[in-house]
Amino acid sequence: MEKETLRNKEAKKITLIGFWVNTLLTVFKIYAGILGGSGAMIADSIHSLSDFLTDMVVLLGFKFSEKPEDDCHNYGHGKYETLATAVIGVLLFFVGFEIIKSGIRNIGAFIKGESLAVPGIIALVAALLSILSKEILYHYTIIVGNKIKSPSIIANAWHHRSDAFSSIGTLLGIGGAIILGRRGAILDPIASIIVGLFIFKIAYRILTPAINELMEASLNKEDKSKIKEVIGSNKEVKDFHHLRARKIGSGTAIEFHILVNDNLNIKDAHQVCDALEGQLRSSFGESSIITIHVEPFNS
Repeated sequence: MEKETLRNKEAKKITLIGFWVNTLLTVFKIYAGILGGSGAMIADSIHSLSDFLTDMVVLLGFKFSEKPEDDCHNYGHGKYETLATAVIGVLLFFVGFEIIKSGIRNIGAFIKGESLAVPGIIALVAALLSILSKEILYHYTIIVGNKIKSPSIIANAWHHRSDAFSSIGTLLGIGGAIILGRRGAILDPIASIIVGLFIFKIAYRILTPAINELMEASLNKEDKSKIKEVIGSNKEVKDFHHLRARKIGSGTAIEFHILVNDNLNIKDAHQVCDALEGQLRSSFGESSIITIHVEPFNS
């Protein structure tokens, strides 16, 4: 329980840092996009706004997931963290769609002969600031996410990186439009479409495993092989079957049947189960729920 408390504390700390960075960055990018007349920067600021909302979702997810087991939630509240991850993915899809729609609309206007505004220097400065701050935030967040094995923090880190990459596209579009003048103004909406497509890719990467977990998908083959290796390494276990395993937030639910010699007493059989549980928790997290059914082995 102490480890879980420390884990949640670290998660909240990095998320709050991201929250305030995203707040300041969003305000500045909206200001720069409007003042600099850049559709790509306004689109980029919407992406930063989604980061701001994402941080709020993650904080709420951890607030609920840190609750202990109760009569209504026998397996704890870890799925709230998974749900928060899924919400991040959905938000990213929505942001990507809106950015692409806006870019297509502006390209259509350019083709029809309408004049698009050439972005100002302040929009270029905002893009550079966004790239630098979000890339630093990505590295810091991904380190914490991997350390505490949190899918929602890792997803949030990739959200930061998607913002950094979107700002690179924005930088190129704005820079090209400034250099080429009115003739290059179309580069600004083209850049926003490229940003939107990249956001779609990140959203898919985040949302797919979250949905699988919410749908009670089994662990991947690598993790299942690790479980089988642990069970098979115990000399008292003659065989095993009915292995089932799934993710619950940062933890894992694992259940299986083991066969031991029929002359093994209850105390020794219990020690075998304790040993297996300890090994599995060291690999899959202290909050993991492990259920072992003991059966007699008849040679």
